[in-house]
Amino acid sequence: MCDQTFVAATFGPCDSCGTASPLMNIYIKNEPINYCSFCMEVMACQGLQKGETLATLKKECESLKKKLEEDRGKLNDVELHQVAEKVEVVGALSIKTRRVLKGHTNKVLCMDWCKDKRRLVSSSQDGKVIVWDGFTLNKEHGMSMPTTWVMACAYAPSGCAVACGGLDNKCSVIPLSLDSNENCAAKKKTVAMHTNYISGCTFTNSDMQLLSCSGDGTSALWDVESGQLLQSFHGHTSDILSLDLAPSETGNTFVTGGCDKKANVWDMRSGQNIQSFECHESDINCVKYYPSGDAFASASDDATCRFFDLRADREVAVFQKDSIVFGASTVDFSLSGRLLFAGYNDYTINVWDVLKGTRISMMFGHENRVSRVRLSPDGTALCSASWDNTLRIWA
Repeated sequence: MCDQTFVAATFGPCDSCGTASPLMNIYIKNEPINYCSFCMEVMACQGLQKGETLATLKKECESLKKKLEEDRGKLNDVELHQVAEKVEVVGALSIKTRRVLKGHTNKVLCMDWCKDKRRLVSSSQDGKVIVWDGFTLNKEHGMSMPTTWVMACAYAPSGCAVACGGLDNKCSVIPLSLDSNENCAAKKKTVAMHTNYISGCTFTNSDMQLLSCSGDGTSALWDVESGQLLQSFHGHTSDILSLDLAPSETGNTFVTGGCDKKANVWDMRSGQNIQSFECHESDINCVKYYPSGDAFASASDDATCRFFDLRADREVAVFQKDSIVFGASTVDFSLSGRLLFAGYNDYTINVWDVLKGTRISMMFGHENRVSRVRLSPDGTALCSASWDNTLRIWA
């Protein structure tokens, strides 16, 4: 019937009966409509067969879900760590802080590497977006946004622009100039518009298209040049907190995670939700594809990171320890995919062996929550952003 239903605090005339009342926003075939609660019930009951009620349909739906889980469980014959028993253990890691980037005056919320492996962009609660040279620590550009809590930022594949967004419900693209004295923010162009805060954004494999996700429970694909909405994706029932694009150049899928504890995989061409995973016990703060694109990891407030295999259509590993009681806020893989870097709210970064499911190292240095970890494009360095107002480059 509809591909998303969520309650919104709106009041006005119902699109069906015209009565002024509290409204529910729903999407039917990606078209938004506003119905009052009575018209919602009437619409839900339309098309029922003789003897059918909503209660019987719900019961049938639950039994089908249970049967699917049972069939999926039959294929779950062996665990990942059992398969990897004979694989060699990863040796001791010697990862240290090599650079500390200071310049923000409040919590650093997001960062992203440029494809040139040298520059990076960060966004902060101070309303600033800064482009850094990771070698010299120079600030190449500093741009003020019209809002605090700039929660998302991304580098364009060409390295000639950055995208950012936050509590202003907009995602803007800023072209970068070679002249560091030029006011880049003056050339800022609004591309994406949501009805709630922007929680994540990323360019597709070109500078011409941008993916965004939002606290309004939707994600969307936009044309950068015209600002036109190309495709919207509805399926989450609460805020979306993170998204990640499949790594393949021809990849047409992306994954999102949010406050409804679900991780959803989407087809960009059709707008359809093609896979959904609900294993976490709390909000999913971050999702990240495995380098091959056949799996992804998630980080959650339930203090676990989980690993999902898309081909097996199930969770295959959980990264947790009894001593870890703080939520995981961010994850990223090493270039080979053997290591998983996870940032936590207890100010640490844990390094996990993906195959064996064991923790092999801990990285200390930040003095507040780690909000983002990202591996450089060549895999030689890791950058972390934190609520202690700094970024650190590790190698």
